[in-house]
Amino acid sequence: MKQAKPTIPKGTRDFGPVEMVRRNYIFDIIRTIFKKYGYDPIETPSMENLSTLLGKYGDEGDKLLFKVLNSGNAFSKVDFNDETIENPNALSFKICEKGLRYDLTVPFARFVVQHQSELTFPFKRYQIQPVWRADRPQKGRYREFYQCDCDVIGSHSLVNELEMVQIADEVFTKLDTRVCIKINNRKLLAGLAEVSGFPDKLVDITVAIDKIDKIGLEDVKTELIERGISKEGIDIIEPVLLIKGNTDEKLTIMRKVLANSEIGSKGLDELEELFSLITICGVKQKVEIDLSLARGLNYYTGAIFEVKALDFEIGSICGGGRYDDLTSIFGLPDMSGVGISFGADRIYDVMLGNNKFPTKTISGTKILFSNMGDKEMKYTLPLLKVLRQNGIAAEIYPSKVKFKKQFEYANKKNIPYFAIIGDTEIQSSTITIKELASSEQSEIKLEELITLLKDN
Repeated sequence: MKQAKPTIPKGTRDFGPVEMVRRNYIFDIIRTIFKKYGYDPIETPSMENLSTLLGKYGDEGDKLLFKVLNSGNAFSKVDFNDETIENPNALSFKICEKGLRYDLTVPFARFVVQHQSELTFPFKRYQIQPVWRADRPQKGRYREFYQCDCDVIGSHSLVNELEMVQIADEVFTKLDTRVCIKINNRKLLAGLAEVSGFPDKLVDITVAIDKIDKIGLEDVKTELIERGISKEGIDIIEPVLLIKGNTDEKLTIMRKVLANSEIGSKGLDELEELFSLITICGVKQKVEIDLSLARGLNYYTGAIFEVKALDFEIGSICGGGRYDDLTSIFGLPDMSGVGISFGADRIYDVMLGNNKFPTKTISGTKILFSNMGDKEMKYTLPLLKVLRQNGIAAEIYPSKVKFKKQFEYANKKNIPYFAIIGDTEIQSSTITIKELASSEQSEIKLEELITLLKDN
């Protein structure tokens, strides 16, 4: 019987050498910019206690948590006659104590509370690690994917929000990707819930509004009705979602809409100040107020961000915001933070679709040395060592085979240079170099080769 070909779970992917070189290109740029702004690296475990994760992302987020079965016989203490286990969640809580992290922000809040005596506040950290969501796999949506987060906690200053915008601007400019950085404020949305007559329905309103790009305005209105928002309330909310104009025009209109809401007016004040800071510093990418931006996660309390690619059809590729109360649920009140998260996998898809990866990122190896036999190999090995000591990635073909096969190896790996070492080169202490792209060939000294490879 023929053995079935092995597979991997839907929503996960393997990454070969070419993909990894490209992904590391993204990671390296993001990491470098994080460090430039004073953020320090941390890592947290893939698994967290379910008590840490549950209730932080809203009902819909909780449904997408991957729960980890307790070790040993997890079902040994389950009473299957207990009527409560008819509820799937009730059963999972009895047999699961841990879960795979849904994002990096909640584990970061747990980290801050657990290690607060070791940290200097405001504390600025970055984190580049995978997260997991039990979502339905589709284009741009995976069950395992990487997030690149930076957060600052322990400061209410809007300068921190400005930094998030600047970091996003610099990252996407460096990646040669045109984006629009959309900004709103959850206080403004709280004010909208208040003036529409449903101050206690903020979560319901934001969860529905957050889907506007996916399902459209009419379906959002239908969901608002299903969530208990009256037609009169929707009549106040809908025009806000349709407001057009520049920053000043949008703020002016919203001043009138939220005139009787203290929290809404405070959100507008924060937006106005943030955009004045952005204007002072200047950014290269497009930045705009998006009054329909909601960010469905429950923990956001102030400014919220979302970044959309302008030249590629995909969901948001970056997002974040201000959270005032996240650490308080772990016992540390009055520790406000703000952060932004780059979705590396979607950024990869955008850059690949727009052909934005530099050609030189395809292979790490700069030069392949031929193998013509034991004598030539023993002469070549010290040369390889010198190249590598100079930071140049270099290989030798491991065995003596026909030149055609060695050339094919170099071509398939996109290695730009092929080095030939024979009796002539050994006697003259030179190296014959062939540039594979142009087929140009020359004979040079080792010192010249080092300069050539460092410059290209």
